Amino acid sequence: MIQTTFQPIDAAGASFKEIGMEIPEHAFHASVQVGDDGISRGVPHVNNAEYVRWIDRLAEMATDAAGFTRASMLGENRMWFVARHEIDYRGEAFEGDRLLAATWLDSWTRTTVHRATAIIDASEPRPICTAVTRWAFVNLETRRPARIPPELRAAFPAGHVKGATNP
Repeated sequence: MIQTTFQPIDAAGASFKEIGMEIPEHAFHASVQVGDDGISRGVPHVNNAEYVRWIDRLAEMATDAAGFTRASMLGENRMWFVARHEIDYRGEAFEGDRLLAATWLDSWTRTTVHRATAIIDASEPRPICTAVTRWAFVNLETRRPARIPPELRAAFPAGHVKGATNP
């Protein structure tokens, strides 16, 4: 089995612009090399459920890059939980494809963020998938939403968040 791999890259905004997708300047970008681990058995393309894993992995990488790893958040008894995914499947991806992905925070509340994700085929380019995920910041002791701390908000520049509210 060949695993799908993710590699952070410098901004790939020009590729997104070629197909009319505006990506914020401070978005996190990654290259995705599609393996065979998420290929459907009946139709040889990436299974729709695999995109949910990719969206989660990209969010983890972006948050890690901002200095808030899952290990550090667990140490504080806090974690991001998915409250809602909205995914638009716009094209197929296949084993061996090289994709480009971007993810960024779109808006904040006191306890949640909306993170947008766009994935395109790097070779054509063409859209593969777009998504918006509402993430809740959760206190693991109480299993209730927790206030997003100012230091976490500060890790994402204001230009990175459309419609950001003050901490």
